Amino acid sequence: MSWFVELPPALRGSFVRPSFAALFVLTALAGCSGSDDPPDLTPEGEATPASETWEGDVVAATRALRPQEGTERDWEILRTTVTRAWEGGVDLFPMGEAMVEIGLSLLGTPYGPGTLEVAGQEDVVVNLEELDCVTFVENTLAMARFIRENDPGILDFQTRFREAYRRALQQIRYRNGRVEGYPSRLHYFSDWIRDNEAKGLVRELTAELGGEIETDVIDFMSTHPEAYRQMANPANVTAIMRTEIELSRIDRFRIPEEEIFNRASSINNGDIIAATSTVDGLDVAHTGLAYWQNGELYLLHAPLVGGVVEISRLPLAERILRIDGQDGIRVVRPVESGAATAGGSLP
Repeated sequence: MSWFVELPPALRGSFVRPSFAALFVLTALAGCSGSDDPPDLTPEGEATPASETWEGDVVAATRALRPQEGTERDWEILRTTVTRAWEGGVDLFPMGEAMVEIGLSLLGTPYGPGTLEVAGQEDVVVNLEELDCVTFVENTLAMARFIRENDPGILDFQTRFREAYRRALQQIRYRNGRVEGYPSRLHYFSDWIRDNEAKGLVRELTAELGGEIETDVIDFMSTHPEAYRQMANPANVTAIMRTEIELSRIDRFRIPEEEIFNRASSINNGDIIAATSTVDGLDVAHTGLAYWQNGELYLLHAPLVGGVVEISRLPLAERILRIDGQDGIRVVRPVESGAATAGGSLP
């Protein structure tokens, strides 16, 4: 197993730098990260536990003080990305293909841990200067929907443009699309799938692709409350535990790692891939987009601390087999979104 310093991505936006004791435990977990190399070939340059603590970490401190509403650079990246997508007719592509095209335009974006952990009360965070594995998925989905549901003319109205994109992210990132405190954020990816399926934004295909049922209990956040500053509030702990109980009771499926190659032909470009976790209490260890290249299925993703958004060096099936902390995948397909909704019409 490779050694990583970020919490597994099922809890992607939830991660805040823990105490040293908690950090020591978490470094052993394969999280929103993972090298394509076997453990003994893990690339040099990965952050060490000491480099990811708050103390003396200027990068982490700076990230915490980022404005929730995004920087001018964030909005410049968004404007450039959606403009190129409209100019290339990506708004007319199937949703999965649109997500891939947008994802490819984000290649090279630095990976950033804890990208949603900024100062202030819980609210929608816009950060396109750095992405983790789940915010990469969320933003590609949000942009693919945004360019279908809005006219390019919205760019002439800055406030409206920004509000529309923040609404798109909020709809994806929060339970029922509403920001109602820390527990309303979809911390576990099983919760993310369940809620976005109910909202009609995605459809999970794992069971119909021959996935096997999983019965493991989900309880990582409540059993590691010291890793999250928000869990110092007992009300948040209670709410998160309630969600964990619900998630543990519902049927969840995974395609075992040894079966991924045999099921690959049923996976489309742009399907959301969630790598299931072997860590007690965790459902998902990593996320990305399915990407077909030269007849083989790869992963388009934000892979590891110190890295950037990239196409995996190994095909998806081989990659999962080589990572000890991951033992299968869930496959989630984005649902087609209609163009020019009322929310996107110009005044």
